[in-house]
Amino acid sequence: MATTDKTVVFSDEERAAMKAASTERRKARSRGKEDAEELRREGEAEVRAKLAEMPDDDRALGEALHALVAEVAPHLVPRTYYGMPAYANEAGKVVCFYKPRSKFTVRYSTFEFDQAANLDDGAVWPVSYAVTALGDEQLAFLGERVRLAAS
Repeated sequence: MATTDKTVVFSDEERAAMKAASTERRKARSRGKEDAEELRREGEAEVRAKLAEMPDDDRALGEALHALVAEVAPHLVPRTYYGMPAYANEAGKVVCFYKPRSKFTVRYSTFEFDQAANLDDGAVWPVSYAVTALGDEQLAFLGERVRLAAS
């Protein structure tokens, strides 16, 4: 976010994310009481569409993380969160999400955990991980965090 003369000016990327979040909230309110499988199908389609829009490097990381979450926490429901791939619990609260570096033109992508994640451990704990590559070791590490967060 840039500032000029005490006026806050949002970047194009930030405005797009806020617009996406507003659209997601409107859509969620208009849904009403749909069955869980329909929400899962819609969410899966939305996440796949967002992944398809990403540059190759971001898409590869996003697809690997999508497969990881589906494997270790199949009860989480795919959806979008500020236009990014995310995974929600049965109450509809986002547990974790993937923020591709191209979204805000930053140095690296991140995999993050939101307030609904069950990660509280002591007075300080990590909720965001920089992701530049995903090998077996990194997938195992993040998989354990997702399993714990979704428990």
